[in-house]
Amino acid sequence: MKRIQDFLSKYPLVALVALSAVFGVLLELCTDGRWAQLLVSGVAGFIALLQFKDMVNTLRDGSFGIDILAVTAIASTIAVGEYWAALVVCLMLTGGEALEEYAENRAGAELTALLEGAPTVAYLQTEAGLKEIDIDDVEVGDRLVVRPHETIPVDGTLLSSSALIDESQLTGESLPVEHHEGESLMSGALNGNTTISIRAQATAEDSQYQRIVSLVTEARESKAPFVRLADRVAIPFTLVAFLIAGSAWALSGDAMRFAQVLVVATPCPLIIAAPVAFMAGMSRAARSGLIVKNAGTIEQISKVKSVAFDKTGTLTRGEPEIHVVDSRMPESDILRLAASAELYSSHPLGQAIVSAASNDIPEPERARDIPAQGVEAVVDGQQVKVGKYGFVTGSNESDPHVTEPGRSSIYISIDGELMGRLEMSDPIREETPASLQALHEIDIRNTVMLTGDAKGTAKTVANVLGIDSVHAGLLPEDKVDAIGRVQPGPVMMVGDGVNDAPVLAASDVGVAMGARGAAAAVESADVVIMLDDLTRIPRLVLVGQRTMRIAWQAIAIGVGFSVILMLIGASGIMPAFVGAWMQELVDLACILWALRAARPSKQELELGARIHQPQVRELTSV
Repeated sequence: MKRIQDFLSKYPLVALVALSAVFGVLLELCTDGRWAQLLVSGVAGFIALLQFKDMVNTLRDGSFGIDILAVTAIASTIAVGEYWAALVVCLMLTGGEALEEYAENRAGAELTALLEGAPTVAYLQTEAGLKEIDIDDVEVGDRLVVRPHETIPVDGTLLSSSALIDESQLTGESLPVEHHEGESLMSGALNGNTTISIRAQATAEDSQYQRIVSLVTEARESKAPFVRLADRVAIPFTLVAFLIAGSAWALSGDAMRFAQVLVVATPCPLIIAAPVAFMAGMSRAARSGLIVKNAGTIEQISKVKSVAFDKTGTLTRGEPEIHVVDSRMPESDILRLAASAELYSSHPLGQAIVSAASNDIPEPERARDIPAQGVEAVVDGQQVKVGKYGFVTGSNESDPHVTEPGRSSIYISIDGELMGRLEMSDPIREETPASLQALHEIDIRNTVMLTGDAKGTAKTVANVLGIDSVHAGLLPEDKVDAIGRVQPGPVMMVGDGVNDAPVLAASDVGVAMGARGAAAAVESADVVIMLDDLTRIPRLVLVGQRTMRIAWQAIAIGVGFSVILMLIGASGIMPAFVGAWMQELVDLACILWALRAARPSKQELELGARIHQPQVRELTSV
């Protein structure tokens, strides 16, 4: 009962139309029908006036309002005495908002699940025992207990020996993931069958899940430009409808024909079909661990012809290994100084140096990151530079060392004197070759690498992977210039680091790999891939292509059936009341077709099965 009351309070016009129908039927049965006609016609006229007001406001805003068809249909049916047909049109219009909301909620089930799954409380381990606290009161360093089948409240470090965690809602990975003591756990993931303890790494506001909730909220509130394209279809549709209705009236001399045509020409399929398809497509993407931040991005994704990639951390694992240390001072000392300079660097190469050093890494007095060049810092009173040869030595000379394919050199200077060189490698992701091949199979004509690495290393990796073109040695601003010259367009850019943020924002579609990546990259991107998996890129393109195809098909179904019904109405063999209900069936058919975008295509399923087969080639890079 409460649900009915909530519905009626939210949609009072639907209640008005429904009540007028009930009382109209009673008046038809108890009187000669004139009172029923007055009541129903009056309510229908009131609805028409409201629609007319909305139409005028729409026209003032510079858009073509297709409500003119509905207003004319109501007015014409009242004029010829088909007041019940007018009421059906009113029901369709007033109920259209409720129907659209229901369809979009169903289409956006995955997005809704992400929002509703947001944790609200946490269990703090204190000396006195467990204490339930609001999630916003969690502080970094708190020891928290997560009970079986409960959501991990904030990003944390696992203190228990092991845990089986369901991350499917965040990443799209269907199987539970086993974690061990000391590993990081994402907030929003679901704990398994045992109670575990974690140490909070972040507050609720700064945790992974809250960032996802923000992205999803932005996605749900967005509107696609494609919806405006549907409005363009409405202009010729409206003209055709009036042409058929006017011709039928003129040829037959019967004004009833005019009304019979217009009751089946109402614009609900054009209004509802596209938004439902887009919401369904975004929900489908979320199920695969892809958060599309704006509905308009779906349209751009469907048109993408070129895909550009950052290299380190995107095409490669982003987990570099030190192979050679060539130093004029003890290895442990030079690693210690280099690690201090890189201590707060977010670059994978810097993090690898920190991991390779001993535990007694001193805090740098000052540290500065120079994008695509390296870092400089003051450590123990000495000026330390770590990075490319020219940056470290202050010269314009090229790197004098020729490394093996798949390796690169990192240089270290102390107080301006070159003191050592590290050789590092970064293995290519196992899924990279198959993912790039899949992109070419789905009509991506050009794959591009944009990297700050040396040209030789970049060329080696590109040749192994079959990438079409390479732009190496780029600074962040150079990447922005390069992405603007990539053809054919539109262009998708895939990256994960802080230095990728400008080019992600500048590209037609920016994709951030892994929501654990740099916050700047996530904020700048149009799409965030929750799982650090390159196979999601061809899936994303397929979802965009399928969503657009289904949206156009749904509109075509609505327009096609409406035109057929208009021609039948023009013949005079279909009463206006029957025609109005037939149009309701057309609306339903459009919505059901649009909801198909929530399901994966056969091509996506086949692609997913193939690109997850084990790769036989061992590939390395930097």
